[in-house]
Amino acid sequence: MIAVTRGVAAGGLLNSGSNNIDIGYFVAGGSPNEANTIRIGNGDHNATFIAGISGASKLGTMTSSARFKDEIKPMDKASAAILALKPVTFRYKKAIDPQGIPQFGLVAEDVEKVSPDLVVRDKEGKPYSVRYDQVNAMLLNEFLKEHKIVQEQGAMIASQQKQIDALSAGLQKVTAQLELNRSAPQTVLNDR
Repeated sequence: MIAVTRGVAAGGLLNSGSNNIDIGYFVAGGSPNEANTIRIGNGDHNATFIAGISGASKLGTMTSSARFKDEIKPMDKASAAILALKPVTFRYKKAIDPQGIPQFGLVAEDVEKVSPDLVVRDKEGKPYSVRYDQVNAMLLNEFLKEHKIVQEQGAMIASQQKQIDALSAGLQKVTAQLELNRSAPQTVLNDR
């Protein structure tokens, strides 16, 4: 069994698992033979901050309940800014990604010019990253606006098609009547 444990009774339940890391006060582990698992803290903790990670921040799920929000209002035109964003392909510099894997995204400095609220800044206030989670919400808003337009246009097209069908039927009746009148013998009086 290979395990790294730090803290009172950390890893206390482990007896046959391997490659585990348990850190904290009474971090017991999930099962006696658990393997390849990292556990930090116990159930009493409610927030985790880890230094040394690029963009160190709180880990976890962002809340979305109205209980945690103020000033809730429709996004309306605020999302239109994303239409001016310029998605790019790129490779991170070798120091960040030695493999040079192709990436897709945005450049924070370019985003700042369009919508400063979408930019995460470093300690010096310089653009550092893009709040992609916010971009998704804006994309959804723009999609919904376009979807509404498409639905309205679909209804308009259906209405226009009915009018076209009615006009075509009327035109066919008039054409048939003209043909009938044309083929009927006509008598011309000659009064000389």
